Amino acid sequence: MPYEWLPPQNGETRLHLWPYRSLPRRGMVWFLSITISLIALPLAALIGTLALWGLLPFLLAAIAGIWWALNRSFRDGEILEDLTLSETELTLTHHGRKGVQTWAANPHWVRIILHSSSGPVPNYLTLQGGPREVELGAFLSPAERLQLRAELQDALQSHR
Repeated sequence: MPYEWLPPQNGETRLHLWPYRSLPRRGMVWFLSITISLIALPLAALIGTLALWGLLPFLLAAIAGIWWALNRSFRDGEILEDLTLSETELTLTHHGRKGVQTWAANPHWVRIILHSSSGPVPNYLTLQGGPREVELGAFLSPAERLQLRAELQDALQSHR
C-alpha cells in the first residue's frame, strides 16, 4: 500500500500517503542504459556512412523524449500527503509541485465522503468539515481508497 499509519505520538495519529513507484531512479538508469546500447548496436554498422548522420538526430530525439518522460513522471510522483489527527484538530498537508497546501478542521465535524461514481475517478475520497471539501489520496487505486476510507473511519471514531 502506498500509505502507512505511523505510531501515535503525543496523542496524535499520523498517516503518510504517496504515489506508487513502479520504477525507481536506479531502474531508470538501467532502462536508459540498455535502450541506448540497443539503439547503438545496429548503428555500429553505419559508422562512416552518410546514413548514420541521417538517422542519428531521430534516435537522439527518441532517447531525449524517453528521458524527459521518465523525469516528468518522477517529478509528478514527488507528492506526499500527511494527515495528522489529534483530539482537537485534523490536518491534511499536501506537499506537491505547486508547493505546500494545508487544510484543517475539527475532527468531530469531519465527514469522510466516498463518491462511488459521481467523482472524477471511481471511489473518489474526500474530507468535508470546514469551509471546503478536500480530496484525499488522488493517486491511490479505487480499491486502496476503499480500504483507506474504512481505516480512516476507524481512526476518527477512536479520536471522538
